[in-house]
Parts: sequence; structure tokens; C-alpha cells
Amino acid sequence: MLPAVTSSTPTDFPSIRRDRLHTLQMNLGYLCNIACSHCHVEAGPKRTELMDWTTMDTALSFIRAQGIRNLDVTGGSPEMNPLFRPFMREARALGVHLMDRCNPTIIEEPGYDWVPGFLAEQGVEVIASLPCYTADNVDAQRGRGVFDASIAGLRKLNALGYGQSDSGLALNLVYNPIGPALPPPQAALEADYRHFLYDRFGLVFNQLFTIANMPIKRYAHWLMREQRLGEYMALLRSAHRRENLAEVMCRGLVSVDWQGYVYDCDFNQMLDLPVGGQGPTHLSELIDTDLSGRGIAVGDHCFGCTAGQGSSCGGALN
Repeated sequence: MLPAVTSSTPTDFPSIRRDRLHTLQMNLGYLCNIACSHCHVEAGPKRTELMDWTTMDTALSFIRAQGIRNLDVTGGSPEMNPLFRPFMREARALGVHLMDRCNPTIIEEPGYDWVPGFLAEQGVEVIASLPCYTADNVDAQRGRGVFDASIAGLRKLNALGYGQSDSGLALNLVYNPIGPALPPPQAALEADYRHFLYDRFGLVFNQLFTIANMPIKRYAHWLMREQRLGEYMALLRSAHRRENLAEVMCRGLVSVDWQGYVYDCDFNQMLDLPVGGQGPTHLSELIDTDLSGRGIAVGDHCFGCTAGQGSSCGGALN
């Protein structure tokens, strides 16, 4: 097991403080139709944790009070939460920009054929996992048949206008390295994705986000089994770039778990490292609280966000 990280765990990662909050990221539950080897959430088909409506309603109050501009939902597969649709409709009515971190294979699962149409109807930005543009690499990381199911799901999104330059329906793809390495330069890899996916499948998308694998949960366990955790942490530390600190996602975002507890980012959530490194804090306690200027809880895993070109939920930082 990876040693627990707490607010008292020593780290030499630089201290940082939050700017103005603009994004609420919510994990709607750990249930997922697949179980990826790089998943820092350890999501999968046997997980039962799902956010309830009381927590979602608290989030809507928080959005109103804080003037949140972006709602970023994740999981697991967030669409597998039975309350996904009513929650997204209520959030859209508040005028926020909606983002869904979608595993595109969910579209091919029985009972989820509604997903593309609903997302298009609500104008949701789709951020879809596709950790490589070749079948062998994707299936090695995510499971047999995942690449073909992902392509099928993405084509259904394309058919509704997603990824088309003039549709207003953004489709962004996410790349994760297969082994303990930093992502390659985002712009060059995006060009490779674009050419290969269009030439082979007629697929189009808006942007590619390259995201470093975080040494947390399932991916950390894999690194330890391969006896490469120390090597990977040394790589992240050696590639740290101080200029990336100004752009890390936690400066303008808070992350909420399926029970409503608040963290400085999704990675801290998985390490049970509460917002600001303090005790457990529920979203209901922060509805009218200005978080600007407050300290952000950090640990050695944070080097994953500042290494090389940097990494965030929106891809490379520079």
C-alpha cells in the first residue's frame, strides 16, 4: 500500500495559495464500467459509492453563492450516477459552463445510449479519455476492446456535432502515458492524434489534453509492484519547473467527493488530504466563505503537476 499522505507529511514542494475560485469539480461516484491501470481513483464496476441529491443540492447552492463559472463532473463514469441528468440540468439553469469527464465506452454500454444526445442538448463540454490513438496501447492500459468501444462512442458524439469547429460542442481528448514517463509535448502529440484519428476513422476533436499519471492509488500500486515508484518520483522531482506554479489547477478550483467533502484537487481527494490541509470540511460549511488567498495542501505528488510542460485537468500548462 502507498503510505498515507496527511497535512503533516513532510514535503519540500513549494507552498501555494488559491486565487479567485472559478471551478467546482465534483466526483459523482467511483462506479465505472471499466477499471483502468492508471486510474488514481481506483474506480470500477464493483464500486458502490455514489453522490446523493442532498449533496448535489448543496453544490448548487455553493455555485450560486460563489459565482462559480465552471462545473466539472468526474468519477468513475459520472453518467452512471442515476442523478446525473437532473443535476446537470439544474446546474445549466444557473448559467454555468458544464464539463463532463467522459469515458467514451460508456456510450456503448446497454442502457446508456442516451448519453450523446443528452450531452449535446445541454451543451456540455466533453473531455473524453483516449490515452493513445492505437488499439494495442489503449487496451493494455484500460482493458481488451476498450479502444474499439471508445472509437464507436466518439463517432456518435461527432455525429451530433461534437468536435466540429462551428458547432459550439467541444470534444477534447485526454492522453495519459503508459509507463512511468512524462507526457510528450502536447502540441506535437495533438497533431499526431488529429491526423491518425481522422485518416483512420474520420474522427475530429477540438483539443488534446496531456495529463501526467499521478502516483496515487491504483497507479501507485502498479509502480510499487514494478519496483519503479522511486524512479518515477525522482523523475517528477527532477523535472519540476517553478514557473508552472502560477498555473496549477488548484489555484482556481476545489474538488468535492461523493459525500460532499472538499479538497484542493481531485488528487488530494484520493489521498484524503482535506482542503487547506485542515480537518475534514463539508461543502455546506463553505457556501459563503471566500477561499481566495488561503493555503493549499501540498505533498510530493504535486510534483506531477509541475514537472516538464506541467499537467492539469486542462492538459499541459505551457
